[in-house]
Amino acid sequence: RRRQGRRGAPRGGGGGAQLLHALPTADKVPVGRDACRAGPRLHNWRNDAPAAVWWVEAQDKGDPKTAAEHRDVLYTQELPFADTQPRELARTEWRFSGVSWADEGLALVREAEYKTRRARTWQVEPASGRKHASPLLEYSIEDSYLHPGSPMTCITASGAQLLRRDAHGRLFYSGTGGSEAGDRPFIDIRGTFPPLDESTKEGGFVSATNAEAARLWRCAEGEYESSVVIVPNGRSDGEEETAVLLTTRETKIEVPQLLERKLVIPAPSRGPVNLEVDARATSRQLSDFEHPQPQLLGVTKELIKYKRELDGVDLSGMLYTPRGYDAQRDGPLPAILWAYPREFKSADFASQVKGSPHRFVRVSATSPLLFLARGYAVLDNPSMPIIGVGDAEENDSFIPQLVASAEAAVTELQRRGVTDERVAVGGHSYGAFMSANLLAHSTVFKAGVGRSGAYNRLFTPFGFQGEERTLWDAPEVYLAMSPFLAADKIKAPFLLIHGAEDNNPGTFPMQSERLYQALKGHGREARLVVLPLESHGYQAKESVLHMLQEMDVWLKAHLVKDAPADATKE
Repeated sequence: RRRQGRRGAPRGGGGGAQLLHALPTADKVPVGRDACRAGPRLHNWRNDAPAAVWWVEAQDKGDPKTAAEHRDVLYTQELPFADTQPRELARTEWRFSGVSWADEGLALVREAEYKTRRARTWQVEPASGRKHASPLLEYSIEDSYLHPGSPMTCITASGAQLLRRDAHGRLFYSGTGGSEAGDRPFIDIRGTFPPLDESTKEGGFVSATNAEAARLWRCAEGEYESSVVIVPNGRSDGEEETAVLLTTRETKIEVPQLLERKLVIPAPSRGPVNLEVDARATSRQLSDFEHPQPQLLGVTKELIKYKRELDGVDLSGMLYTPRGYDAQRDGPLPAILWAYPREFKSADFASQVKGSPHRFVRVSATSPLLFLARGYAVLDNPSMPIIGVGDAEENDSFIPQLVASAEAAVTELQRRGVTDERVAVGGHSYGAFMSANLLAHSTVFKAGVGRSGAYNRLFTPFGFQGEERTLWDAPEVYLAMSPFLAADKIKAPFLLIHGAEDNNPGTFPMQSERLYQALKGHGREARLVVLPLESHGYQAKESVLHMLQEMDVWLKAHLVKDAPADATKE
């Protein structure tokens, strides 16, 4: 239909509805992470044109297992559809993953391949439909240390989102800036390839000199600061252009505040430029927010690192302890390990540190950090990498890798004197699935909590999480990874919580109901809590408070030494 501008004015003129494509039900989509429906898909309006749409069509019928020179083709067509023809803009070797628009001379087309965890960005000229022969960027989506970030955008008066550029047409990129010390967000300015010659359809090889990035700004060490928006003045003052950058800055104890910075943008250079600057220089604080949760003042937060014995992979996690706690003086605490497994194709990338130890300590309604107020230590988001190098599939060794990671985390907490044997494991969704498996295959946990989990992989036969094989391709993997089939091995008490209307494809409420029945059938201590009208995540205040109360009573009963015998009946 006609696109409406911000004030309701039609974009492109004309009236009535115009048919672009009539699509059948997508009931034959192949299996796989890079699979998609056959035919046109992803229809949307072009942000750089007044009345034009774009869409993508798979060249392999949507099946990533089918050999194809190109996986997708990006098309565009102007209104009125009856008077124009679709025009090809770009072809992608891997599966199309997105497009960002600037104007008729520049668009960025992205593609990715899940099997190799690689991604590429191509520079395209929408007006001519020409694409440069070499990608503007190519990188691993697993590598957080060298990830180039994402292009920054601006909003036009009509509400369209376009690529943000400087006076020389260069792009601004913002990224999380992963490092061994944690995330240090950055902003780069990145050149683009020069325009293609009109006589060159695909474009010959173009030197990437102009596509190299210069660092404009990076978060200082010992704090966490991330970009919100950048606004260049669009004018050159001699060799330099300036820009206003808005950021939010925070530390473990300082509330996030909005800052204004003035940056100097260098003129294009043929050599690499590094403009690392003091993050506190040329800045002005714009806000003065108060601490939203003063009860958390004094809580300690520390990035801890350790190895798992199975293969020597480096692991890390964020350790929180209650206000005023001292391990030598106060002794060990009951502890909660709250995690979520991730798949990797590289052990080096799996070892990379995620997050920042300098982010402000703030507790959400469903966060395990709430239990700091009860005197627990919390290890939040410890690394649980499941690695499959080369042709090896990650989940072929899911259980031994998972157990090795969890036991390494508990051993490190005990080595530090933070906890003893009083450790519980918990998680949400795939983290709940992880918790059940750890209770079945490890003996280091005294209790567990699983929220909105899936426990029988026979009920997700066409793949789950990063697993692309079906139940019939790898039945031994599905069976080995199903804690429901190992319910007789679960000895520790397990609290199951689920939304009654969970519509997540792999985590229907039946998953928790069946595991609960299996545990009770074997005489195990278990409790099932079903939250009315809730889906995969919990929203209502009553539901959230009920969930927290159930977790509080459960952990107190099984981790606190002086808990009354009937604590679970409170």
